[in-house]
Amino acid sequence: MIRRAVIKTFAISGIAITVQNPLWNFSKYVYKMNKTDFDVVIIGGSYAGLSAAMALGRSLKKTLVIDAGKPCNAQTPHAHNFLSQDGSKPGEILKIGKEQLAAYNSVTYHYGFVVNAKKTNAIFSVTTDNEKVFTAKKIIIATGIKDLLPNIQGFSSCWGISVIHCPYCHGYEYKNKKTAIIANGDRAFHLASLVNNLTNNSTIITMGKNNFSDEELKKLKQHNIKINEKEIETIVHTNGQLEKIEFKDGSSENYDCAYADVPFKQSTNIAEQLGCKLTENGHIEVNPMQKTTVDGVYACGDNSSRLRALSSAVYTGNLAGAMLNNELTQENF
Repeated sequence: MIRRAVIKTFAISGIAITVQNPLWNFSKYVYKMNKTDFDVVIIGGSYAGLSAAMALGRSLKKTLVIDAGKPCNAQTPHAHNFLSQDGSKPGEILKIGKEQLAAYNSVTYHYGFVVNAKKTNAIFSVTTDNEKVFTAKKIIIATGIKDLLPNIQGFSSCWGISVIHCPYCHGYEYKNKKTAIIANGDRAFHLASLVNNLTNNSTIITMGKNNFSDEELKKLKQHNIKINEKEIETIVHTNGQLEKIEFKDGSSENYDCAYADVPFKQSTNIAEQLGCKLTENGHIEVNPMQKTTVDGVYACGDNSSRLRALSSAVYTGNLAGAMLNNELTQENF
C-alpha cells in the first residue's frame, strides 16, 4: 500500500492518530481493519492490554486490541519501581510496546472506545464509538479504573505529579521532603507507616475529625506524625508541583508533596454489561488465572487488582494472555 493510499484510508475511517514512527509501521493495521472475527478481543491497550496481546500474538492467536489512547497515568512524568524502565516516561514505554507488537502479524490494533459488549451463543461482539463491530471467541477487559478526585482547586493539576497515591511508585523521589497525607482512618494510618520510611516530616490531613483509635494515635505521636483536621480549600502549585495547601479557615502551610487516598470506579461499564461480578472494593472479580466470573472473559490491570502499579499491570496482562491462550488451545486440541 503506497503512502497516499494509507493516508486516504485513515481519512475515510475518521481516525485521527499522531504518527511518530515510519508510516509503514501502521500499514498492517489499515489492511486488517475490515476483519471482524478474532480469537480474542482485548478492550484497553495500555500496559496490561498490550502485555496480554504479546502473549497471545506470540502464540499465533488472532488478537484485536481496541484502545482510545487515554491511559490513567498520562499526566505522570515518570514511571518508577519497574525493572529496566525505572525513570522512563509512561508514554515512551507504551510507544516501545506498540512498536514491538507491530512485529506480530497476529495482532491488530484499532483506535476507538468500546461502548457495548455482549455474548450470544458463545460468541462475543463488541461495538465501538465509531460504530465498528468486532466478534471474538474470548474477551480480555483491560480498561483500567477512573480516579474520583475531590473537588479541591489544584488537586487534579497535581495528581500523579506531586499529589500521589503510592509510596512505591513515587516515594523515593520525595524522600526527606515535607509531606502531607490526605486521608483518614485505616488507610491514612497505613500510608503514614510507609511514608515514615521516607521522611520524618509528615502530617496527616484528615479533612474533618480523625478516625484513629487510641492505639493508633499513640503510635503516630511516637513517630512524630502530626494530625491536621482542617478542610482543604486549595492546593497551590506551579505546573503541578505542590507549593502549599490553603485551608478553609484561611490558614495555609507549605508542603513539597502529598499522598492522597481517593475512591475510584471502573473506567467503563463493559464488565457489568457482560455480567462480570465486582468485588466489594469495586474491582472486577478474577481468580488467580485472571479469569472473571463469566466464561470466556478475563480481566487484567488496575481494574481487577489492588496492586496499582505498572509492573503489576504488565504481569497480570501477560498472565491473562497466557491463560486465555491455554484455554483456546485446549478447546481446539
